[in-house]
Amino acid sequence: MNVEEIFQVIVQHTREIIPELEEHAFRFNDQLKELGANSIDRAEIIALTMDSLSIQVPMLDLSGAQNIGELATLFHEKL
Repeated sequence: MNVEEIFQVIVQHTREIIPELEEHAFRFNDQLKELGANSIDRAEIIALTMDSLSIQVPMLDLSGAQNIGELATLFHEKL
């Protein structure tokens, strides 16, 4: 799975958690917080994504991600 595919998994879960973003055109530099995701939403999106990817990554390892693209890249590095 490449970074773009992982990005799409994150987008899918973001739309599940925040239905208002169904029509949003996601970009790699979008920040979940700026899109309206609170800390619980973000944790749920990350947990769902890890489950979809069948990986476990400590949350501390993901704290450096500034946007969805960086988050996808970090997940890709952990695969």
